[in-house]
Amino acid sequence: MSYNIKELPNGIRIVHQEVTHTRLIHCGFILDIGSRDETKEQEGIAHFWEHMAFKGTKKRKAFHILNRLDSVGGELNAYTTKEKICFYSTILKEHFNKAAELLCDITFNSVFPEKQIERERHVILEEMAMYRDSPEDAIQDDFDAQIFENHALGRNILGREETVSSFAQQDFFDFLSSRLDTSKIIFSVVGNISFSKVLKQVEKYLLEIPIKKRLYIRSSFSSYKPTVKTIEKDISQSLCAIGKPSLDLYHKDRFKLHLLNNILGGPSMNSRLNLALREKHGYVYSVESTYQSYTDTGFLGIFYGTEPKNANKAKKLVLKEMEKLRTQKLGTMQLHMAKEQAIGQMAMAEENHAALMLVLGKTLLDKGKIDDLDTIFGIIQQTTAEQLQDLANEQLAAEEFSYLTYLPK
Repeated sequence: MSYNIKELPNGIRIVHQEVTHTRLIHCGFILDIGSRDETKEQEGIAHFWEHMAFKGTKKRKAFHILNRLDSVGGELNAYTTKEKICFYSTILKEHFNKAAELLCDITFNSVFPEKQIERERHVILEEMAMYRDSPEDAIQDDFDAQIFENHALGRNILGREETVSSFAQQDFFDFLSSRLDTSKIIFSVVGNISFSKVLKQVEKYLLEIPIKKRLYIRSSFSSYKPTVKTIEKDISQSLCAIGKPSLDLYHKDRFKLHLLNNILGGPSMNSRLNLALREKHGYVYSVESTYQSYTDTGFLGIFYGTEPKNANKAKKLVLKEMEKLRTQKLGTMQLHMAKEQAIGQMAMAEENHAALMLVLGKTLLDKGKIDDLDTIFGIIQQTTAEQLQDLANEQLAAEEFSYLTYLPK
């Protein structure tokens, strides 16, 4: 796949990939600002800003923002992660200019109307309550706090009730002025439009944005100690989390760890954990292992739910499968099948053009270049059984993991 990249004088970069066999265009801003960039008093303000971007700009009220693309069948959305905020849209190609102009408006010209802040505050407090009522979501937030204790990566993206209840209009302006950096912003476009047309329609909006530089520097995560915690909840299942910090976004073995994690408990039904816990013993409905990389660290975790009487048996099976990957080298056919599965999943993911648009922006933002799929496939194909076993010994030692269990009251 060929990509086009252009950097504007203010530092904002445009990345583009043309896809001709569609009527749609997916486009969006990816900003290098996330919940980890908040102070303790600001917890939740990045996510709150994501909500407020739709509530009024210098020239539009909330209704006009929401109606602008809905009226032509388009979609407008946003999300916040630990390290990124994204505002994005999907639109018919003939309405691309509308989407691009609107995205520029809500990203850079929000005015945070005070009445809307009060309304949206209640919406976010309800969102927080909804997540607390969902133990599968709550355990991931609690486990983040346990793994990344006393660090911004461990804080809830939604914030705390006391911080969300305290934000006023000036707090949003202060946060943006200290965190916004135009050299850390990508406008990404994937769809049925040429690069020259993208530039013609987008540059007139982006060139108006003045250069902004942030002096703020993220604090890296370095201190980790394995811990074991049990929390009683009003639930019927025991929910279990097992995890530890792992490889960062720039580590040379990141794609090998993706392959190893896929074998252990990836999304396919033939993962080691699914076969052992569900298919063979019937202890769980679902079990997954996940690997998430950040700019300075990573997270490797396993999540599952089971009847309380089976909790210890399930845990022993999880640890057994981890240990097998450390002590038993994959056979030639096992390794070949694992590689083919991982490559197939990545290739299918690229067919999702909306997701690809976001991935292009995030990759360019973090690495300054695009990871070519053929290069990634090459790394996976060249991975040996010995390398995977060495990596398993580094990453899957049971004594290095933390454990969190939700027990029914």
